Amino acid sequence: MERALETRPRKATNVTLPVDVIEEAKGLGINFSRACEQALRDAIKAEQGRRWATENAGFIAAHNEWVEKNGLPLAECRMF
Repeated sequence: MERALETRPRKATNVTLPVDVIEEAKGLGINFSRACEQALRDAIKAEQGRRWATENAGFIAAHNEWVEKNGLPLAECRMF
């Protein structure tokens, strides 16, 4: 996966960070670009999941209510 990240188009950007964080990361040999990219990917995934759950809350509640009343579909086929 790392190689695929290297070949994607990149865009330079500025990030403002506390000095102590920069110094500690440099001292540990952490690649700023990769660390920021991964943190942003994680934040994007979390936000997309939160939005999906919010947008589908009605369906989720209705489905849970149905399962509570009727049981799990195909429950008799479960092997556990």
